[in-house]
Amino acid sequence: MIDLFPTSEDDAAEIVRSHAASGKPLSICGGNTRSGFGNAVTASDRLRSTNVTGIVSYNPGEMVLTARAGTPLAEIEAALAENGQMMAFEPMDHRPLMGTTGEPTIGGVFAANVSGPRRFVAGAARDSLLGVRFVNGRGEIVKAGGRVMKNVTGLDLVKLMAGSHGTLGFLTEVTFRVPPRPKAEQTILISGLNDAEAALAMAAAMALPVEVSGAAHLPMTVAWKFLDSTLPPGEATCLRIEGLPKSVEARAAKLATAMSAYGPVIHLNRADSARLWRDIRDVLPYADGTPRPVWRVSVAPGAGHQLVAALRLEAGVDAFYDWQGGLVWMRMEADPEADLVRRFIKALGGGHATLIRAPDETRAAIPAFEPQADAVAMLSARLREKFDPAGILNPGKMGG
Repeated sequence: MIDLFPTSEDDAAEIVRSHAASGKPLSICGGNTRSGFGNAVTASDRLRSTNVTGIVSYNPGEMVLTARAGTPLAEIEAALAENGQMMAFEPMDHRPLMGTTGEPTIGGVFAANVSGPRRFVAGAARDSLLGVRFVNGRGEIVKAGGRVMKNVTGLDLVKLMAGSHGTLGFLTEVTFRVPPRPKAEQTILISGLNDAEAALAMAAAMALPVEVSGAAHLPMTVAWKFLDSTLPPGEATCLRIEGLPKSVEARAAKLATAMSAYGPVIHLNRADSARLWRDIRDVLPYADGTPRPVWRVSVAPGAGHQLVAALRLEAGVDAFYDWQGGLVWMRMEADPEADLVRRFIKALGGGHATLIRAPDETRAAIPAFEPQADAVAMLSARLREKFDPAGILNPGKMGG
């Protein structure tokens, strides 16, 4: 595969125009840290954003940052940390789970709509995205909110680009919100709850006026892998409180008192709390150097543990829970059991299952993303046709 590294938006547009004219497909990527994510793309050339870099504008007082898409995520995070700000959606680093190298880019974060533990209260990456510039499949430079593409009037191009995985265009610039970083943080741990009990405890915590910003449950099979095994033995249900120091102290005390009705409670200080949630964000238990299939499943919070219990009766599966149980990370022992997983999700009221990691031969045979309903699939195909009439951008990435 030939890597193509444009150094500007105009360079990228010329490359896309040339490939569109010849009908030659392009694989779109940034730092390539999510290699293996999604359906396989067959293309001999790979268009990469890693030389289209730099923070274009950043005024901390306005809490908005604009950067070129290839800017390393680490550079963005360093600039924000210096000014006491953050990306509220807490983007996951896929490298440990996927076994990849390289540097994640800010464009890649938005192209894949990457989010972490704070997602259930702060929204996904797309909810922070305010503006984009990109090159469409015709090689035209488009700015959301300015130029309106023919026949897509009324569509929110910003939201469409987030999570499109390079199938609608090559991102060159993103503008997004950067709120203040919390001054203090504590995590309350409840020990010894099974999955169903943890679901009830997390639901009760979310009903309290304490503003929980992280709610996860780590069964015994995974809990020992966090904080170098310094968590209490057995299961751990984790609840995060963030904000101003005095407020955090008061709210954490109120939460701990309420949660003591469910099991033994301990407090984690800020350093240990931050480390724990980073490891939950990056799916540490399954960053095991193997290609064993890993699913990312989004369901109603009360349905997550029911899904896992049903699957355990018929397949080898390990799992832990984030987003109050609404996000289930599942590692299969052998076969991904795609039909079984999706059938059970449907029976529990619906949701989405994305195959994040699997051997290459498995990825070639199983749709990585949740199959779309016919009407949605038809609309998606029409959108791709408008944005990329020659079908050269990441063909097959999203299926269909």
